[in-house]
Amino acid sequence: MDQQEKKNDQQDNLIELGLEVSKNGKGCIYTLTIIGQIEGHQVLPETVKTTKYEHILPLLAGIEESEDIDGILLLLNTVGGDIEAGLAIAEMISGMKKPTVSLVLGGGHSIGIPLAVCAKKSFITRTASMTVHPVRMTGLVVGAPQTFRYFHRIQEQITDFVTANSGITKERFEGYMMATGEMATDVGTILYGKDAVASGLIDELGDLNDALTELHRMIEEQKEKKE
Repeated sequence: MDQQEKKNDQQDNLIELGLEVSKNGKGCIYTLTIIGQIEGHQVLPETVKTTKYEHILPLLAGIEESEDIDGILLLLNTVGGDIEAGLAIAEMISGMKKPTVSLVLGGGHSIGIPLAVCAKKSFITRTASMTVHPVRMTGLVVGAPQTFRYFHRIQEQITDFVTANSGITKERFEGYMMATGEMATDVGTILYGKDAVASGLIDELGDLNDALTELHRMIEEQKEKKE
């Protein structure tokens, strides 16, 4: 298989997964969408919109190695989902050398928060929201001290990642997690666009044009360093 055939196959794969590659004089941008529920080790029903981590992880590795892709635009509208799968994707993106910009549209809830802050620069629209809450698990749970310690350790991992990749403090983030006056019959906090930026969780308030402008600026900066 020659190089052209490989590129054609890669393009076909992108189209099948609903992904987009746009190229102009400023550079080549790979648009990655995180939508619906992040699917982990359990297969979700066909009626649920999902982001499958087993598709995203190898794609991210390929993007990082590709000489044709200059940067990633990460678009988020997710209710959250599997913790390990979400953190795996977030860790991959945060460890990339290529310029990355995230934009929260609609919602970036639960484990979507680490995904929103994992990019080198994060944006959120005015109407978008983010729900910060403690770690939850559905189904059969063993009522033992070890289970609660495990929950606490996972929650600490999420908190450490978010605070390391954003401007929010650990105390404030944990305060949002445990707030009791914000959500009916639940604990946690819902942050809308301006609140998310004011808290330090998201870098800037903006739209698609703002996110693309920043990504092009980062790409240009990286090209100048290479030269």
